[in-house]
Amino acid sequence: MTELEKCMAGEYYDCHDRVFLEFKARARELLKEYHALGYGQKEEKTKLLKQLFGKVGDNVSVGLPFICDYGCNIHIGSNVSVNMNCTFVDCNKIEIGDNVLIASNVQLYTAAHPVELAQRLTPGWSPETGEYFCRTYALPIKIGSGCWLGGGVIVLPGVSIGEGAVIGAGSVVTKDVPAHSLAVGNPSRVIRKL
Repeated sequence: MTELEKCMAGEYYDCHDRVFLEFKARARELLKEYHALGYGQKEEKTKLLKQLFGKVGDNVSVGLPFICDYGCNIHIGSNVSVNMNCTFVDCNKIEIGDNVLIASNVQLYTAAHPVELAQRLTPGWSPETGEYFCRTYALPIKIGSGCWLGGGVIVLPGVSIGEGAVIGAGSVVTKDVPAHSLAVGNPSRVIRKL
């Protein structure tokens, strides 16, 4: 398997492989252009988002500042609002459905490392090997249509949020949230159906 295939399969991968460095370089250039545009330059912004993201529907707004890792793994439906100061670490796929509201300071993280130090460190690593000193893997995130993520929400790797769910401000989503549910807290928990 290539390092990209390992990454997308959720296996340990070399995050400093050339393909990922190229993804990052391209994303940084497009983000630099995006951040330089004025508030009213909506057509130009849409054009850049279509170059940056893997898929962009109609009527998509991404506020500034915005940070992502690769961009190409972000797939956004139509009628989506991503407010200012959001971070999408898209080492694996981030899928966002239609009619989704993402408030300010939301963070979506697909990348992770093992919790145990012995597993986290790359076996036999030394500066001469050229490898990264710790193991990395990435799991996809899916946000269903009609969801609303409140301000400061953090979504961890591998989480799916069902259609029409609402995540309360400041919540940390560590596991899947069923459709049409209200989840709050750290770690988030469902408090009622909607």
